[in-house]
Amino acid sequence: MNRRLFLASLATAPVLYSAGETILIRNAKILTVTRGRVDGSLLIRDGKIAEIGASVMAPAGATIIDAGGGFLMPGIVDCHAHIGSDAINEGSISVSSMVKIEDVLAPDDIQIYRGLAAGVTTSNVLHGSANTIGGQCTVVKMRWGKPASQMIMAGAKPGIKFALGENVKRAGGGTNFSATARYPATRMGVEDVVREAFNDARAYQRQRDEYQTRLAKGERVLPPRRDLKLEPLVEVLEGKRLVHAHCYRSDEILMLLRAAEEYGFKIRTLQHGLEAYKVAKEIAKHGAGVSTFADSWSYKLEAYDAIPYNAALCMKAGVLTSLNTDAPVTQQRHLLQDAAKTQRYGQLSDDEALSLVTINPARQLMIEDRVGSLEVGKEADIVLTDKHPLSMYAKVQKVFVDGEEYFDREKDIRNRAERDARRKALAEKLKPPPAPAQKKGAR
Repeated sequence: MNRRLFLASLATAPVLYSAGETILIRNAKILTVTRGRVDGSLLIRDGKIAEIGASVMAPAGATIIDAGGGFLMPGIVDCHAHIGSDAINEGSISVSSMVKIEDVLAPDDIQIYRGLAAGVTTSNVLHGSANTIGGQCTVVKMRWGKPASQMIMAGAKPGIKFALGENVKRAGGGTNFSATARYPATRMGVEDVVREAFNDARAYQRQRDEYQTRLAKGERVLPPRRDLKLEPLVEVLEGKRLVHAHCYRSDEILMLLRAAEEYGFKIRTLQHGLEAYKVAKEIAKHGAGVSTFADSWSYKLEAYDAIPYNAALCMKAGVLTSLNTDAPVTQQRHLLQDAAKTQRYGQLSDDEALSLVTINPARQLMIEDRVGSLEVGKEADIVLTDKHPLSMYAKVQKVFVDGEEYFDREKDIRNRAERDARRKALAEKLKPPPAPAQKKGAR
């Protein structure tokens, strides 16, 4: 059976309002996250938030949506996901900085639609964790039904995936991610790979700079041979590419921070970082962020010291903190509930809890001027829920991305019978033909 055709039959993109249309959402409790709550209306014009207030006049020809007293919040931003991608562990080597998620982004992955239905409007899609230095990340808008090129968030600062610990050294041992053994197979070797990679990057940077200097002097000189593996690492050294580092243990976190400082670059986020609470002051001093799980632990040895207070403790230590899913490992539909857990484990306020899945991950990705909060001028990535989004009983009703409605709960429910029929018909069509019956006496 063709997997993509089968999955494509499960959902369609219910875009009811096109880009550029003027929409007024009224009778709503608006949770801006950064500027408190406003009871009233929100106006969308040309894909952006044009006005928020207690009484906003509807322009001529505007589409009016009555929120029915529901809650409006910013679209959720997931700082660490693997949706729309497959086979993303290049386990044969330990430094694979030349590969790019955007080249293999699959826009028909049903996880995109499921995340969208949970209120997720932006995801940072990363390479896997089998490599000390993995591939280049891609920030995507959850524009379900659009081609991959239109899902990529234009202008978002590029990133790269690093990884420490068990996943990397297991791959080195020739298990799980790699059919054959390769270096490193120890935690010490992981650090060595980082250092050697940036030694090579520095040398490449010097060659390039020397070439530019001699060229500016009018000399006739051949350019250095282009190295696609080292170019992204030079961008890291120059602050042009963000480092998102998969990690768990506090000792390895400190190791990576020291190495980065020695080579003159910053770790942007420590991804997962389950022991970050142990070294939160050191992380804050370095200027790194932490993007962690709410309460996942003990699923492997290096996750045994995780605690559900990690996010709150990091926030209170001055660390820019967010919650992520690692989707589809953990489903994006749980992110709002994960944010609510920090109120039980850390006593965070509503705005602080919501910031963990909205403005904080946006800041970590350096796209906070565009998404992450409801403010005039920002892109209209908006979620409507029937109850307070931190309530276990809240349901996402509508989701807008850039002012386009990509999810409507009522329409989704109405169309389920049609989708089921289409799926069954497609499954029947893709069935292999029956084997021909054998004639009697035939061998």
